[in-house]
Amino acid sequence: MPGFAPSTNGLRFTNSFPAAPFWRFGLRNLLKVELGDVSNGLCGGMTFVVADRFAAGQPRPDDASAPAEDSPLRREIMRRQVDSFEFGRLPITFYSMMAPLRPARETSWAQTLGRVGIDLHSRTWRMVAREWPAIRAQLDNGRLVPLGLVRARSANPFDLTHNHQVLAWGYDLDGSALTLRIYDPNWPGDDTVTIALDVSDPMGGAAPLYSKADGPLVAFFRAPWRQPNA
Repeated sequence: MPGFAPSTNGLRFTNSFPAAPFWRFGLRNLLKVELGDVSNGLCGGMTFVVADRFAAGQPRPDDASAPAEDSPLRREIMRRQVDSFEFGRLPITFYSMMAPLRPARETSWAQTLGRVGIDLHSRTWRMVAREWPAIRAQLDNGRLVPLGLVRARSANPFDLTHNHQVLAWGYDLDGSALTLRIYDPNWPGDDTVTIALDVSDPMGGAAPLYSKADGPLVAFFRAPWRQPNA
C-alpha cells in the first residue's frame, strides 16, 4: 500500500488497557450497570481508527501510550470497536469459522451444501477461494483490509475472546506463496508482521503461518469496514 507502514501510520501504543467497563448504564444514583472489560483488548477499534485516518489522509494520533478513559481518542476507538462488530455479524463469522464441524480439507458434501447457501467449507477453501481474492482486489484498489484472525477451533462461545483483528496493508505473491503484510495493534511500530499461506490448492489443507507466534492461527477472513458516515 503506497504511503502506508505500521511504523508511520499505525497507532503508537499497544493494545493493552487497564481494566474498565466497556459500557456503563445508570439512572442517577438508583441503578448502575457495567458491561464488558476493555482490558480484553480493543483491536477492532484500533485497526478501524488507523484505516479511517489513512483513508481520510489524516495523520495518526500522537499518543505514545494508551489514551485515558475519558479522552476523545479513547471514545473514538471504543465507538469504532462497536462498529467493527457489524451489528453482531463479526462475532457470528468468528464463531462459524471456529466451528469444529468444518472439515480439515474440502469435501464434495461441503461443495454441495455451499451451492444451497450452507457454508461448511473447509477453512483452507474459505481463505484461498473466497477471502484471498477479495483481499487482493481491495489492496490492488488502494484500500486497507481489516482481517479477523481465527485463533481457536471450538464450539464454546466464550472462546471468541481468543480471536483478534488486524489490518492488511500489502502482500507479496511468489508463485503460490502468499505473504500478507499486517498492522497488528499488539505489535505497534513493527513493519515486519506477516501472515503466510500457500494459496495453490483450495481443496487441500494449507494452514496460515503468523510471524508473531504468540498463539495458534487457524484462519483469517475479511472483517467489514467502511469509513465513518460513509
